[in-house]
Amino acid sequence: MIETMNLTKSFDDCMAVNHVSITMNDKEVFGLLGTNGAGKSTLLRMLAGVMQQDEGTICIDRKPVYDNAEIKRNIFFIPNDFYFFPNATGREMSKYFAEMYPDYSEYRFGKMMKDFGLDPERRISAFSKGMKKQLSLILGLCSGTKYMLCDETFDGLDPVMRQAVKSLIAKDMEDRGLTPVISSHNLREIEDICDHIGLLHKGGVLLSENMEEMKTSIQKVQCVFTSDEDKEMALGGLEILSSETRGRLCTLTIRASREEIEQHFRCVSTVFFEILPLTLEEIFISETEVVGYDIRKFIMDYVIKDE
Repeated sequence: MIETMNLTKSFDDCMAVNHVSITMNDKEVFGLLGTNGAGKSTLLRMLAGVMQQDEGTICIDRKPVYDNAEIKRNIFFIPNDFYFFPNATGREMSKYFAEMYPDYSEYRFGKMMKDFGLDPERRISAFSKGMKKQLSLILGLCSGTKYMLCDETFDGLDPVMRQAVKSLIAKDMEDRGLTPVISSHNLREIEDICDHIGLLHKGGVLLSENMEEMKTSIQKVQCVFTSDEDKEMALGGLEILSSETRGRLCTLTIRASREEIEQHFRCVSTVFFEILPLTLEEIFISETEVVGYDIRKFIMDYVIKDE
């Protein structure tokens, strides 16, 4: 388990990470979502023990990380700008990490390089951005560590390769209890793999929620009330996150379970009433608008990039 408490890091006058308290459970994929500059990379560097925090604590398996070689042997950090030795080949990088990590598998490295169509004897300087990203992920998965911290993991990968990497991560979670932490500035990029999402903005945490709990705790209701009195009665006693009226049709986003809403509306007269499923995008929009933040920029950014 990874736990941070009031974690803070500043660079000159810039507060990169601002009193962040987060718990990341074992054998779950934790997604760190935020725009560029939100503090994701700085947070991951501190979790990896590469950078020391100014204030607060970081514990992995209840032990501090910074200057702790024992804990670091169980963490593989994949930064967005992964460093490869000058003129090194993939094979040479593999041998280097095999000396660092006791459970590193050089056999698996050779197999995965073949599966990905990468030449382990080729100099990495001749690789494309996408190939370098693939190589860094292969090295991380072969390390055999309990934790893998990935900064913008899927950036530079095509959709097919992106899905292949997600499948490999899921298999390692099942086979050996891997706990991945994945940062991204795109919601759609990580929504199908994450168990838990933390949304960062200006170094702070806007929300940290379990994905399944989010899906069951917010509902979308469409209804037509018999009268204005029934509408007032229905809206009272519920936490309404958003409300839209077109003609007589009301569309409500409500924080409550399906059962709670059904019970509440039994006391109200309606011409039409239906509970509809919410997409993850709609849930995040509702959650973040409550605190005055518009997550649509993540969604639109992703759509524009993919187009």
